[in-house]
Parts: sequence; structure tokens; C-alpha cells
Amino acid sequence: MKTALSIGHGFSASYIERFLLPLGWKVFATTRTPEKAETLRSRGLAPVIWPDADLTPYIAQATHILTSVSPDAGGDPVLRVAKDALEKATHLEWVGYLSTTGVYGDHQGAWVDETTPTNPTTQRGKYREQAERDWLALDLPVHVFRLAGIYGPGRGPFAKVRNGTARRIIKPGQIFSRIHAEDIAQTVLASIKKPRPGAIYNVNDDDPAPPEDVLAYAAELLGVPLPPAIDFETADMTPMARSFYAECKRTKNDLIKSELGVELKYPDYKSGLRAILASER
Repeated sequence: MKTALSIGHGFSASYIERFLLPLGWKVFATTRTPEKAETLRSRGLAPVIWPDADLTPYIAQATHILTSVSPDAGGDPVLRVAKDALEKATHLEWVGYLSTTGVYGDHQGAWVDETTPTNPTTQRGKYREQAERDWLALDLPVHVFRLAGIYGPGRGPFAKVRNGTARRIIKPGQIFSRIHAEDIAQTVLASIKKPRPGAIYNVNDDDPAPPEDVLAYAAELLGVPLPPAIDFETADMTPMARSFYAECKRTKNDLIKSELGVELKYPDYKSGLRAILASER
């Protein structure tokens, strides 16, 4: 039996479990509270309350490990507590680290691919860059997935557009790449089936677009007025929200197609948003 340990089992990983469980995998999934553990158990997962639990016995049982945990100023939290156990886990067949395209930094709208040097400008991006290096330095079959902006059912623009809190922040030339959670899952599964230790993959759709266009299309689908347009320079935004606009790039996804054979289910935000809305009705 294949056994996966999913550390930091959140939104993206919940889609990956939908591929693995029907194939007969056992999936250990970490969560922080007993309440969430019960939810995971009801979905057929084996919950692990972490960081309370020692990960060592679960690493020993796993054939595959996926980590979605965000690093911080002290480094990667998983490596802080489980590096010794991981270094001894020579039985592992595949390890996946979910990172971010934020490691590339700002390219003023130009295209980047996996060969582009990393040069993050935000603190979050710098933490991710270091975490990638730390995971890849392990003598394990590590694969890095640099995810663009993640969306999917329950994590998209419709709620804010419906309740009138959405704003179209206008910053000329600003472009973001995105990826539907289902396409993250199928990319990870394709890598599991065709491992290449040390591989780095950009995971994004084919249609980088200004964020205001996405909100406008969501409003069009809902048949409601456009959210108000707000100039970026004068917009009242949290430092976190404003930091997302500090970098601008278009991210190429050719490698997941040519090497892993991925055919995106949602190659652009329009098809993704239509599918989300259809699932809600």
C-alpha cells in the first residue's frame, strides 16, 4: 500500500487527497485542532494533530510526503522539528514541496520559467526561496512546485462580489498568474507517477491577467454591477495585500505539459470561474 504524509493539509492538499484515496492510498494528514481532525477523519484520512505530535513515526511509514507548510523567519517549520527523521528516511519514493512563484521576484510583466534565477523582493518570497533550497539539499527525492495564485470553490472572487466588498485595484501593467486547485492536484499526481528528484515546476494556467479583469468577469457572471475601481496608489490596503502588487510577472508552464503530460482542466480564469459558479448552483 502506498502511504502519503501530507503536512499542513490545507486547501490545495484537499484536492490531492481526492486523487489518492480512490487509488487505495492511506493518507496521514496533519491539522492543528481535534475539531479539524474529525473533519479529516470523516473524509477517509488519518489525521495527525501537529505540531503537538512527533512526525517521526509517520515519516517512517510514508512512501510519499507532501508539505504545504509556510516557512517563517526561523526557516521551514517541518525541517526544524523533523530534519533528522527525514534524513534517515531513505525509503521515501517521492517528496513534494509546495512553494510559490513569488520566489522569482519582480520582472515588470516579463515571462519567467524554471530556469529564471530566483530574486524575491518580499520577505515571504525570501523565506520560500530559502525553504526550497533547504528541502532540495536533503538527500531525498524532492520535487518543488511553484504555485501561482490559488483559487477554487470557496476560494475565489464571488463572495466579495456578491456582498459588495470587492474592489478593482487598478495598477497599470499589473499581471498575476493563477491556478485552479484541481490543476495543482493533477500536476502533483503526474509528478508522483513520473518522479524526477530535484525537479522544479511552475504550476499556473495559460492566461496571466490583471486582477481587475478577474473581478469584472466574476461580476459579469453574477449579473451584478462592476466593483468600484480604486487607484492602487491611494487604495486603503493592508501591508500584506499591498505586497502582492510589489511584483509583476508572467509565468510559463511549458514544463508541466511537456514533461508530465499535464492538460489543464482550467487553462484560464474564465473557465475556472464558470466551473466554480456552476458547482455552487
